[in-house]
Amino acid sequence: MNKGNIDIALFILRVWFGLEMAFAHGWGKMLKVINGNFEFGDPIGVGPTLSLILAAGAEFIGGILIALGLFTRLATIPYIITMLVAALLVHYAAGDPWGRIANPLNYAVVATAILIAGPGRLSLDHKLFVDKVR
Repeated sequence: MNKGNIDIALFILRVWFGLEMAFAHGWGKMLKVINGNFEFGDPIGVGPTLSLILAAGAEFIGGILIALGLFTRLATIPYIITMLVAALLVHYAAGDPWGRIANPLNYAVVATAILIAGPGRLSLDHKLFVDKVR
């Protein structure tokens, strides 16, 4: 198995997934936070303001961190939780069709794969933390 190919694959996956999650999903929520518009659902009972801040942070900030490969594994955890909440407590609980439930589950699966595999050698995590140990 060619380790270099795995690192390239992880780089492509991380960058695409992280930027897509940050800008297609998290940016709009982050703008709502910045503009003080806290209209949002409250699926976990912490209030709409905190729910929005948590989702925006997981999706936007987490997405940027994953794309950069910085604190990658840590950044995937709140994102996975956010996607499971969206899939199960929002869409499944509302009786939405499978496609609406599957979409956040797919994101959770990709984030879980990144959590397990790690960011690879083409990441800031590797540059800042692994290279310094050697």
